Amino acid sequence: MNERQNPDPTQDGAVTVIGLGPMGQAMTRTLLADGHPVTVWNRTAARADGVVADGATLAATPREAVEASDLVILSLTDYQAMYDILDSATGSLAGRTLVNLSSDTPDRSRQAAAWAADHGAAFLTGGVMTPAPMVGTEAAYVYYSGPQEVMERHRVALTPLGTPKYLGEDPGLAQMMYQANLTVFLTALSGLMQATAMLGNAGMKAQEALPELLVLTDSIGEMLRAGEASPGAALDAGEHPGDLSTVTMMGATADHIVETSRSLGLDLALPLAVQAHYRRAIEDGNGGDNWTRIIDGIRAAR
Repeated sequence: MNERQNPDPTQDGAVTVIGLGPMGQAMTRTLLADGHPVTVWNRTAARADGVVADGATLAATPREAVEASDLVILSLTDYQAMYDILDSATGSLAGRTLVNLSSDTPDRSRQAAAWAADHGAAFLTGGVMTPAPMVGTEAAYVYYSGPQEVMERHRVALTPLGTPKYLGEDPGLAQMMYQANLTVFLTALSGLMQATAMLGNAGMKAQEALPELLVLTDSIGEMLRAGEASPGAALDAGEHPGDLSTVTMMGATADHIVETSRSLGLDLALPLAVQAHYRRAIEDGNGGDNWTRIIDGIRAAR
């Protein structure tokens, strides 16, 4: 057992990365480039070959990886993977900080923070808002939540990965923000593929279709800001002015998308889901309001 209550100061700057998918490898290389000694561990040890060649140290076991550093970053499929991997290393967690950058639910993030505390470890939840090739660039940023003192203690070490955006003490906050952003992202990706399939039926190759569609995705934020100087202010006030667009107008477009997709023999799951939002708002008597009124139905599932 290595029950360290007072971490060895000689380990300052050392970081352990557990999980060497594309994200874990990118973070390891970024930390190495910033001058940190980095120890790594992965279930499939061969995945470490590249980062070891770049200067990382491969630990033989999770316990050895944990004991190498005061700061342990996890980049895994989900939180269950953390429990599975660290089960043999719980006796070495005391006095260390776990930063879990894996995707899961806010509730599981809170449970993980409690689990870490039971083993004497500090815990930060994180969400990396960039793909692996962009880790460490100026465009990269990472949401964090958990004890502020822990965040500040490790801010310098974590900053090279991406600009830290600290959200608060609740361990679930960063995960909630991550999932909210991924809701937008994954829905947009599905929309792009639905649209590409539609155009493909008209004989347009994806190489022709996607550049045109990406012009639209790139401009959506600008469109929303053009309609409201402070996006979200009207929503917070419970206001849905229909002077620029209405639920009825957008709902008619949703109907046309469903009809077109059906005529092309495409899967209807996505267009029907969008159509349902507008139909419910119209049924509730809000057809003349702005399209943002669909949030009422989203907030009150039935």
